[in-house]
Amino acid sequence: MGVAIRVADEADRELVVRLLDEAFQDDPVSNWVFPDPAQRRAKHPGLMAAFTDVVLAEGRVDLAEDGSACALWLSVPAAGNHDGAGGNQEDGDGADEDGPAQLREAVDPDNERVELIGRLTAAIHPEGQAHAYLWMIGVTPERQGEGLGRALIESVLDRCDREGLAAYLEASNARSRALYERLGFALSGRPLDLPDGPRMWPMWREPRPGGPARA
Repeated sequence: MGVAIRVADEADRELVVRLLDEAFQDDPVSNWVFPDPAQRRAKHPGLMAAFTDVVLAEGRVDLAEDGSACALWLSVPAAGNHDGAGGNQEDGDGADEDGPAQLREAVDPDNERVELIGRLTAAIHPEGQAHAYLWMIGVTPERQGEGLGRALIESVLDRCDREGLAAYLEASNARSRALYERLGFALSGRPLDLPDGPRMWPMWREPRPGGPARA
């Protein structure tokens, strides 16, 4: 489908945060981080705001022109080691290894799962090869199933293919995993089973000379 896409900036921050909050309120991982519905309604927007701020500062937020969907991307260099949710690129001395702890302190100090999700995803993040990291992609609930997320992803995968760049993500549910597989992603290592929680699937995609799969 044809979707007009632009790069978001600071003026779009509140829109992106609201969109991500709405899109992930019922996500299995968000439900694990904030198992109490009232707590999730209160604290989840702050977590999405923290993620948005990181990517606006260090990466790229692609936004559908009508505000219905967004994708948060980070560029990970060949020697990089990304700290996952709430972390930053390390410079080799471990200076940013406390990113998940800082995120917990800022968002919900009494909730150890805010920190734990960052540490667990960092532990499975592949190292060595430069890649584009799809941190999050969100579609407003009333527009889900229309192909908006796929359009956002394909626009970046097209560029990855032209530049010979790999891509990586963690799928948080079986439906999204199936979409990513159709786009050429494959399971990378073992799935991550969150303690007493859902499964996440680390997925890797090598660049394709012919472009993304269109099945």
